[in-house]
Amino acid sequence: MSGQKRSKRSIQTYSTQAVTALLAGAMVLGGAGAAFADNATPAAPASSNISAQAAATGIFTDVKAGFWAEKHIYKLASQGIVVGNNGLFRPGDSVTQQEAVLMALRFMKLQGNVNTSTDVVLPTDFQVTNYYKPYVVLAFQQGLLDKTVEMAADNLKTSWGERKASREWVAELLIRALGKSAEAASAATKPTSFADDAKVTANKRGYINTAVNLGLANGLDGNRFDPQGAVTRAQLATFFSRAEAHNTLDYDNTAKGSISALKDGKLTLFSNGVTSVFNLTYGTAYFNSTSDTRINLSDIKPYTKVTVIGATYNAAYVELTDPTPQVQTIEGTFAKSTPVTLWLDSPAGYDQYSYDANTSFVDVNGAAITPGSIAAASKVTLLRETFSGANKIVKVQVTSGFVNKTATGTIQSVDTAQKSITFKAADGTAETFKWEDGTSLFSSQNAVLLPADLKVGASVKYTIKDNIIRTVEVTSGVERTVQGSVTELTSSSIVYKKSDGSREVKLLGTTPAIVIPNVTSPVIGDIIADAAAGDNVQITLNSSDQVTKIEVLSRQIDQFTGATVVDYSAKTQLLTVMDTNNKAHLVQLDAKTKLAYDGVATTSLTNMGYNLTEGRKVDVVAAGQRAISVETSTKYTGVLTAVNTTTRIMTLKLANGQTINLSYPQGVDFFGRTSLAVTDVALGSSVTAVLAGNQDIVSLLRVNSAVQLEITTVNAAANKLGVKWSGGATEIYTVSAALTNESAQTIKISDLKVGDFINVGFDGSTPITVQTVKLTTGQVTAVDAAAGTLTVKDYTGAVQSLKASGGVKIIKGGVTTTTLGTLTASDRVEVRKDADGALIIRVFTQSSRVFSSYESASGELIAKRATLDETYRFPLGPNVYIHQGDTTLSVQSLKENDNIIMYFNNDVVVEIAKQ
Repeated sequence: MSGQKRSKRSIQTYSTQAVTALLAGAMVLGGAGAAFADNATPAAPASSNISAQAAATGIFTDVKAGFWAEKHIYKLASQGIVVGNNGLFRPGDSVTQQEAVLMALRFMKLQGNVNTSTDVVLPTDFQVTNYYKPYVVLAFQQGLLDKTVEMAADNLKTSWGERKASREWVAELLIRALGKSAEAASAATKPTSFADDAKVTANKRGYINTAVNLGLANGLDGNRFDPQGAVTRAQLATFFSRAEAHNTLDYDNTAKGSISALKDGKLTLFSNGVTSVFNLTYGTAYFNSTSDTRINLSDIKPYTKVTVIGATYNAAYVELTDPTPQVQTIEGTFAKSTPVTLWLDSPAGYDQYSYDANTSFVDVNGAAITPGSIAAASKVTLLRETFSGANKIVKVQVTSGFVNKTATGTIQSVDTAQKSITFKAADGTAETFKWEDGTSLFSSQNAVLLPADLKVGASVKYTIKDNIIRTVEVTSGVERTVQGSVTELTSSSIVYKKSDGSREVKLLGTTPAIVIPNVTSPVIGDIIADAAAGDNVQITLNSSDQVTKIEVLSRQIDQFTGATVVDYSAKTQLLTVMDTNNKAHLVQLDAKTKLAYDGVATTSLTNMGYNLTEGRKVDVVAAGQRAISVETSTKYTGVLTAVNTTTRIMTLKLANGQTINLSYPQGVDFFGRTSLAVTDVALGSSVTAVLAGNQDIVSLLRVNSAVQLEITTVNAAANKLGVKWSGGATEIYTVSAALTNESAQTIKISDLKVGDFINVGFDGSTPITVQTVKLTTGQVTAVDAAAGTLTVKDYTGAVQSLKASGGVKIIKGGVTTTTLGTLTASDRVEVRKDADGALIIRVFTQSSRVFSSYESASGELIAKRATLDETYRFPLGPNVYIHQGDTTLSVQSLKENDNIIMYFNNDVVVEIAKQ
């Protein structure tokens, strides 16, 4: 191009309606090119609906905690100066010159001045992507770019806009954006302090010197500046973030001031005479102005100075700018108080201080008290804020003196030697007071207690007068345990003998839990009650002294399973049996002996006697010589320990430790498997050997198993469930099964629904227990692969920490892995525990689309299509979670052309994130 033509270069604008199409094309095709622009809409001012909170909650999945530029990226993203693309920030990508210009205009709060209603025409050889042309024009108009330098012939050999921005070029852009070109001109003749100063372009030297002097840019390894090196997105965000300390602009969603309150998940900020309340969420990022490393919320204290960034009063970014509390301390002697005023003694009389409902009053232990509970002559310390100009009293603490109050809490400890009790308040603070014999009263439900009767953890209401405990009333007791041997047991009570020989009677609560070692699903009838040899048990009593649990610790009995009858005398009721070790035993039956033949219970000794014929196999439980139970043997339950293929004998170890040898079974019943022989059953399996009528043959070996199934149909009337698993599908009948939820509470079959997962305990193919499996669905917020934990914020907003102690299986994109490291903090997942205790984590698929409309009749979302073959109708789940950041939306609030990310659970949309 000739010099004459170059001298006639100009920037022209022409009004046209085509700009809309041009901008739309730039947005659709922007991709990585729209690096610092939201590729769904042109750059928006900081006050627009940019999801600052979303940025801070980890929407940039490629900016991990601890990343060197994390602070600056979060800060500028919260202010809307930088935005990402499809959840990514791409911190290591190089920045083009046109992208850097857009960011500079946002930093200067000038992007709203761009004229997008006209078609922009730049000189032919000054190439800029259509989307960025209006912004580049504005940059020239505002003096952000030097037309002579940028349009010089040597500078136009490649596309100007798509050229990677160099470190020296960005230094100039940054200093011009700050309005410090005069400082740069003054430093233009001075060499930089870097070892590669000779590589610096002469007209950039002053800008580099100024950027370094202001602390905006640093050198690289070897004291290099690398002036022609490309600037990354993370570096550019850092430059502009540091530059904010040198500009006087106030960003619309940024507030600076002092914290007047910090509690209940909210931060109250006093700024320029105005008080604002910000919500603190799990995604709020906390930093210190003196460091680039994250800090915790606990590092930020009330009355300190902070900068808060966040839209709609949700704090996305909080930066501690001055950790010194803006308060004044006043010490004195308390005189008296009214509902709004308190007085301290002074040499001249009384000093008067006003307080309000926000003033906190605490005792010497930091526990909350009322102003009226402070006794005269107590020493107090007042904290008075100094940041608002009103000098409000924010806290009054008793440092010594008398405390008078009535409070509630729990008992943390009781020291009978020191005659003191430590109470724990609801907020976690602890305080200790002493009692005096004869003046302190302890009670529970109108019954007088001794101090030793007070239990740690009990909820109490207590009264303190002149620092002495006056009353302690137990309002809700705690569970306690007792031990003894069971002598009598009815449907409503239990009688047990304690170690000192005394007996106690306790009422049974509703369905107390029963625990008997080596007994599956025990019931209260399995507990042995006998005056001489009852079960030794531990009994758990609730605060109402009712039995909630009975655990058998040991048994004082003999058990002979599969013993052979030698003789039975109906006259003397003496039964002689030979155990499996060929040892004879004599027991006597009586009216209390539990009897059963062929699995049918009976109370008739006469009828039972007819079945106690020589050679008959029986199961006998005896306490000494007294027979507690006698049942004809119908089955043996135990663990399969050996299978001898030569003798065709299998060995079972029973729950009582007894070993029994049995012939091969005629059949094997194992849920989900067919045509099995006993050799197909793994040693160590829990099994039940069912005897034929003659007791010599094992007709069936039922294998006990636990399987996780998914419900496909529910037929409550027929007590039938359709189920499927990886091995197939079938129907199971639940009429004889115990149905419980994940908390072990009894439920009905009608409480189950299609899609639920259940853990089913089988005896062969017969379900014995059915328990629902807890499903957690939501967003992964943290993953600690080393500790084997992940944190999920479910769709109700609750945050749950899950431990993969039993192993993990992650299903993502059709591929199963076994390490938590394959998860990211933005994955949406469904988590459940398998029957073997392993975590099953299914990662939802996702799709980024453009919203078109919603059809309420069909419950479907309609998305815009890029091709005719692309799916565009998507069914919404009944509880679909629609949101922008932490703000919940309705489907009706979505507008045409909104950019959305949909997350699918089995092809149904369960979450929509508006971008």
